[in-house]
Amino acid sequence: MSPVRVRQHVNPLSRKYQQPIAIPDWSNIYPNLTQPLHLDIGCARGRFLFEYARIEPNWNFLGLEIREPLVDEANDWRDRTHLTNLHYLFCNVNISIKPILKSLPQNVLKRVSIQFPDPWFKKRHQKRRVVQPELVEDLAKYLVPGGEVFLQSDVEEVEVEMCDRFSEHPAFRRTCENWLPENPLPVSTEREIATHNKGEPVYRAIFKRVASETSE
Repeated sequence: MSPVRVRQHVNPLSRKYQQPIAIPDWSNIYPNLTQPLHLDIGCARGRFLFEYARIEPNWNFLGLEIREPLVDEANDWRDRTHLTNLHYLFCNVNISIKPILKSLPQNVLKRVSIQFPDPWFKKRHQKRRVVQPELVEDLAKYLVPGGEVFLQSDVEEVEVEMCDRFSEHPAFRRTCENWLPENPLPVSTEREIATHNKGEPVYRAIFKRVASETSE
């Protein structure tokens, strides 16, 4: 079956994406709710999480994506392979991240990835970018001490801005001053593979949740 066709970019500030979502009962999603959770923000078609969930059954994986047809396709694909530690959720992250995080069991969120987000190059559109101060604050509140945020992009300007947003928050500390030369995760995204095949650079960084800091 050919992949569903959708627009490459959608405007997260449009009225269509301002409505709250129905939060699922996580006990109906994951058989073992106590497993550590990896949250992938902007998971697109979900191939990265799918491959990761297959090789890491002792973690749960949750992908968030604003293009609903991609979420439906990814969950169908997951169901056909009977992966029980993986779920995809349609939402506008900048509207729904707080209720989603609040609904999860305490102390399970241990890793967050934001990979190749829409760059929104035009200055007037940059408020549409996913990593806003409010998102960083919410992640600081719910990510466990020692937990990680992995950021990568093939657009240096976008990666620098994401890193600046996390660096500005006292709950996060960057693990390496320079760009990471390799992806520390065992799975690469489709965009990452395509970028490397073209001989173009990928900019990466990891931020740790500092144990001694708490968010109000």
